[in-house]
Amino acid sequence: NGDAANPACSGIEGVLEAYHRSLRSVQLYGPTNFAPVVNHVARSAAAVLDGSQYFVLLIITDGVISDMAQTKEAIVNVSPL
Repeated sequence: NGDAANPACSGIEGVLEAYHRSLRSVQLYGPTNFAPVVNHVARSAAAVLDGSQYFVLLIITDGVISDMAQTKEAIVNVSPL
């Protein structure tokens, strides 16, 4: 949603709104390291195991992911969340 201190969105509508808002402001450049982002979201998801919330991580890149092996490993490791 653009707020690093409180990045939650409300429902699919909130996710789509955050996505459309970010399209107007995000500039893509490298290196592109996604593993830290995946792990950051995973820490938030791990704190809510009662099913009351769900977490969506949308990854958009304009080129090569610099830490592909680490990103794949992170996604596999956090997929149960």
